[in-house]
Amino acid sequence: MNRKLLTIGAALAVAFGAATAQAECAFPKAPASIPDGKTASEAEMVAAMQAFKAYNEEVNAFGACLEEETKSKAAGTAQLMQLKTMQTKKHNAAIDELQAKAKLFNEQVRVFKARG
Repeated sequence: MNRKLLTIGAALAVAFGAATAQAECAFPKAPASIPDGKTASEAEMVAAMQAFKAYNEEVNAFGACLEEETKSKAAGTAQLMQLKTMQTKKHNAAIDELQAKAKLFNEQVRVFKARG
């Protein structure tokens, strides 16, 4: 009976450890808005470009954080594979969002440049 409790306790500790590991790397937030290339000023477009460069750096830092977190938190092989899978999904989601937002911004840059 005590062994079962210890096993359950250990499983809960591992699950709790995985849950706290997820919380350490903050998911990067995309810039709040993308200026309209038809009406935006050059200063607004430059500010947006700088915001996207910072966002790109945050996504890269997020990936590095997830990698470090995986190295420091995973104790066993089964846990390591599970954590790697979870971290890869998080990183891919951040990259997908970055690419989608960057595509929208680049479309507005083309519109802005076409204005002359």
